[in-house]
Amino acid sequence: MAETAEVRNDSQFEFITFSAGGQSFCLEITQIREIRRWTPVTALPHTPPDVLGVMNLRGAVIPIFDLAARFGLGATPANERNVVIVAAVAGTTIGLLVESVSEILSVEKSAIQETPDIKSDATKHSILGMISVDEAMVRVVNLDAVLDAGKGIA
Repeated sequence: MAETAEVRNDSQFEFITFSAGGQSFCLEITQIREIRRWTPVTALPHTPPDVLGVMNLRGAVIPIFDLAARFGLGATPANERNVVIVAAVAGTTIGLLVESVSEILSVEKSAIQETPDIKSDATKHSILGMISVDEAMVRVVNLDAVLDAGKGIA
């Protein structure tokens, strides 16, 4: 788990789970500022395909990333049920387009497993760990990787 992760107490973490690219992901609840309905964004020229544009959030212009496209899972199809997770990372506020938000997970630190070594630096940089929920695996997103296109994250 990243050293910058904030904990509620010494061993308990809370995450918001969501779906992107048909896969389950989560973010620590302390990183999330709000969850908004999808609204059209203002496109910018010459941006990568996973940068949808910008939106005005109470006077602040924030970039909106298609998280599925960012992680190589294909573009998120337009859908009125899509949501934007507004999150903060390293003093920057960003928006993440996802298919849906699911639930809040409270897990012990020991329940967060390391990301398996699959010989992909991009995967190891993007995913901080894995949480087993029922029979599924939920990936813990590294928000720094969403912003960091220079390390092989497309």
